[in-house]
Amino acid sequence: MKLSVIIVNYNVKHFLEQCLYSVRKAATTLDCEVFVVDNNSVDGSVNMLAEKFPEVKVIANHENTGFSKANNQAIAQATGEYILLLNPDTLVEDDTFQKVIQFMDLHPEAGGLGVKMVNGSGKFLPESKRGLPTPEVAFYKIFGLAKLFPKSKRFGQYHLSYLDPDKVHEVDILSGAFLLIRKKVIDKIGGLDESFFMYGEDIDISYRIVKAGYKNFYFPLTRIIHYKGESTKKSSINYVMVFYQAMVIFAKKHFSTKNARTFSLLINVAIYFRAFLAILKRMSDRMVLPLFDAAIIYTGIFFIQNYWAQSVIFRDGGNYPPEFLTIAMPAYILVWLFSVYLSGGYDRPISLYRIFRGLFSGTVVILVLYSLLDESWRFSRALILLGALWGYISMTATRLILNLAGLRNFKVGEVQNKRYVVVGDEEETERVAKILTTIETQPAFIGLVNSENPPAPAAKFIGTVEQIGDIVDIYKINEIIFCAKNVPARTIIDRMSELQNRQVDYKIAPPESLSIIGSNSINTAGDLFTLEINSISKLVNRRNKRFLDFAVSLALLMAFPLVIFLVRNPFYFIRNLLWVFFSAKTWVGYCKTAAHDSEKLPPIKPGVLNPAMALRIKQLNHETLERLNLLYARDYKTSNDLHIIIKGFKNLGNH
Repeated sequence: MKLSVIIVNYNVKHFLEQCLYSVRKAATTLDCEVFVVDNNSVDGSVNMLAEKFPEVKVIANHENTGFSKANNQAIAQATGEYILLLNPDTLVEDDTFQKVIQFMDLHPEAGGLGVKMVNGSGKFLPESKRGLPTPEVAFYKIFGLAKLFPKSKRFGQYHLSYLDPDKVHEVDILSGAFLLIRKKVIDKIGGLDESFFMYGEDIDISYRIVKAGYKNFYFPLTRIIHYKGESTKKSSINYVMVFYQAMVIFAKKHFSTKNARTFSLLINVAIYFRAFLAILKRMSDRMVLPLFDAAIIYTGIFFIQNYWAQSVIFRDGGNYPPEFLTIAMPAYILVWLFSVYLSGGYDRPISLYRIFRGLFSGTVVILVLYSLLDESWRFSRALILLGALWGYISMTATRLILNLAGLRNFKVGEVQNKRYVVVGDEEETERVAKILTTIETQPAFIGLVNSENPPAPAAKFIGTVEQIGDIVDIYKINEIIFCAKNVPARTIIDRMSELQNRQVDYKIAPPESLSIIGSNSINTAGDLFTLEINSISKLVNRRNKRFLDFAVSLALLMAFPLVIFLVRNPFYFIRNLLWVFFSAKTWVGYCKTAAHDSEKLPPIKPGVLNPAMALRIKQLNHETLERLNLLYARDYKTSNDLHIIIKGFKNLGNH
């Protein structure tokens, strides 16, 4: 056996599917075996492997054993001359395996090899090549000197940014996303260190390869797409802590006691520093604008009420009581802003209509509550209406100014329909186009681009893949979807690299799949479009569903003494109430069907009730339940949830 490919998977089924299609193509000319070690995924990955990739050797763990241990499980069974550790969120070129093995065969001194990696936008990933993270190198990286002086041999050692990314180089550290190692080297130095659960194991084994007398090479003559971070969010505090703690383990293992202590101190400082920055950024992203809105609205109403009091209400002198400014106004503003949030007024891009809708709804709520208050707390309906008007004027003006200032996150206007082109042969482009035309948000344009060479004479094509640059310019295309079945990975990467400076998104459609996968940054998950499924995936619908769950739970809690006698099982009712209240469950979820059916649906929390309960039919066949789930997901409305809750009220205590 020449090559053993090992992939560790954890809940990234669709990316794994795409990865394996590319591996299958790349392995056609080699004696190759493929292992997938699944770390107890719940997304149907194992079933997908059995259905679509029967040639793959699957190791299905019943717990998440971690990256290192999972790889070692497959390494123990591998028989290849070379072992390739490959991430599931990657796509390899058709000749990648052939090229890297040829290089290793010609360089017996090479113990490990990594390749040039690009992200989902075609941009080079600097972690394709790295230096040894000594305390000095780590200091330059953590405190930004490496980023400020990338071409410096002193400051740019972490990513070796001073080296030409298009030339072969001897390097210290290789990326675990694509790590090719000789089997005899692994037999000599041992497998991955299982002290590293998720990060740092690639740094450790790369260093051990060098210490054993072999060399590591960065090999850019073939490329892979690495979506990077679909199963873990690189900007999260948890990632920062886990990654840097892995660095501490590495330092204690390989550095002197003095250097290890220095490194550990530096890392701990970095953890708190990065965590502080992450918290600060998260708070600023979410809270700065609402707080600014609150301040502007409060200031405006303050002057409005002064004018209104002196010019209209209290012409002979006097003013509103201090409770209006200290209690009533903050309460009004809180209701308005919360209503704007629920209506999607803080979503991006900014929608002035959603802001108006939120303020209008909030005003209605305030006026209803106002009518129920004691006379001493009814200050002025006119001020409520004037306050709402000022709120809309100030919030609109703020966003228009920020938009004119060129701030990308404050683009005003509804989401522009995507202008797609689909690249592939006639049969596959038509299949993918069908998927796209069935999603709720219809694209403004769908064009088909011929990938066949020579091009097939079909009038439906607007051009060939070699003309993609001109097609993007002429038709103002902002998204390109490649059909992986007949478009080589090299072509995909070439076109992505060619257009990387354009405002274009890229997605890939695996063959025989309803999924279309794409990711443009390390912080965005891949988009998945599935036939007839869209509505419940929308952020506003998920937020409304959660708000309804909370509101119903709160109402049931307030009416608890009465409700407890109306449900069938009071004990389970209390349990369900608490679970929904604290977001562990939802009041309405999917009907229970076979596991493979639920995989087609956007994920939601387990439900106490389900759509079938509104029908009040005891026995429904499998197909009917599946259809009910599809309809519920596609056409989601909070009113549907409320209807199901009313119909199934007695079953709120379901086990």
